[in-house]
Amino acid sequence: MPWRKSSRLPLPQLREDLLNRSAMPNVNWYMGCCLVGGLLGSAAGIQLALAGQPSAYKQEHAITIDATTMTPQSWWQVPGVTPSIYSSDPESMDAYKTTESRALKLKPGKYKFGSFTFDFPFMVNLEGKLEFAQSLDQCVGGRGTQTLTIRCSRTYPHGGQRDYQYQ
Repeated sequence: MPWRKSSRLPLPQLREDLLNRSAMPNVNWYMGCCLVGGLLGSAAGIQLALAGQPSAYKQEHAITIDATTMTPQSWWQVPGVTPSIYSSDPESMDAYKTTESRALKLKPGKYKFGSFTFDFPFMVNLEGKLEFAQSLDQCVGGRGTQTLTIRCSRTYPHGGQRDYQYQ
């Protein structure tokens, strides 16, 4: 029965009429499509997560950190890789000292060398070679090699603006 302003149905008949015209078939169809789409999207996401990064990004490279020329001697860290220099008493902590070189296993990516007075970002490329800003050349050596050599305790010998940003 088409609805008209003049037609007034009694409440029970109006309720029955509305139930007969319900949108349930449309809602069920919509929910079914959403469920199937969600399952397909989840399956694709799981496959990508299982695939992970390409194997070149998973390969670890032996990178030597040589801070033995830093004076006075101190401690250093590569956050997330080596013990922290800020976590406990300097005399009893596990952080690495500048009195000896250390070999680290690093995957390609961005890292940061840090001591109490000097820190800078560096990168290990897919070939396992080091890259860092040219403005650090007075204090840091080893670009294109697998040995990062730190020669300064502070960056003040370089008088210009830094050409790197922490990310």
